[in-house]
Amino acid sequence: MKITAKHSYWQITTFPHLFPVNCYLVLERDGLTLIDTGILAHAKGIISLIHKLKSPLKRILLTHAHGDHIGGLIAVKAAFPEALVMIGSREKLLVETKEIYAFEAQKPLKGSYSDRLPVRIDQILKDGDMVGSLLIIDTPGHTPGSISFFDERNGHLFVGDLFQTRGGAAICGEKRWLFPFPAMGSWDLPTSIASAENLQLFDVTEIACGHGPVKAIADFDLTNVLKRTKEQVTNEKD
Repeated sequence: MKITAKHSYWQITTFPHLFPVNCYLVLERDGLTLIDTGILAHAKGIISLIHKLKSPLKRILLTHAHGDHIGGLIAVKAAFPEALVMIGSREKLLVETKEIYAFEAQKPLKGSYSDRLPVRIDQILKDGDMVGSLLIIDTPGHTPGSISFFDERNGHLFVGDLFQTRGGAAICGEKRWLFPFPAMGSWDLPTSIASAENLQLFDVTEIACGHGPVKAIADFDLTNVLKRTKEQVTNEKD
């Protein structure tokens, strides 16, 4: 496991050289906010780091409900029972019903979904909500209910699996042969593209994703990533 300290958060990564899976601890005025819980192997490292930081875990925010993002949830919640668990409203319904709405892309769900969320959800999140310094943004595509968290203090953007940086900067769903797994688990690439375009409205400084290192927005080069991904979608239609 690798822990990388940033300006106002920590990136916690399992299997960093083989199959990196990230979650993030964000420092707020009242304590810590955990973004995703990774796989079960994350739990021990997350719990240890929180104890080391000597700051209370106030919240657990989930970008989406795939197994590699909620796998450590039971263990972390057991260690910090007072922490509030929060997830987007669409993703919660998706786990419960597995239903694709008529206005959404009519494609099958991908990735590892369980029949129900493993712990009780304390708060449902919707686009535009604020949780501490974090603005909730609906970013469907990897899943119909994926959300991202934008730190209004500094422009840090936590996107779950909307983007990846392992295997090169990309929108998840684009074929990246050096690390194809996020694409294999992504629901609808055109929806992801629309979500990525919407993020250009925000003053993003860093992108923190579920798989791969944190990237400064200039290094991620979202404009070219969007151009390349749109070309892939066009070519697949031809």
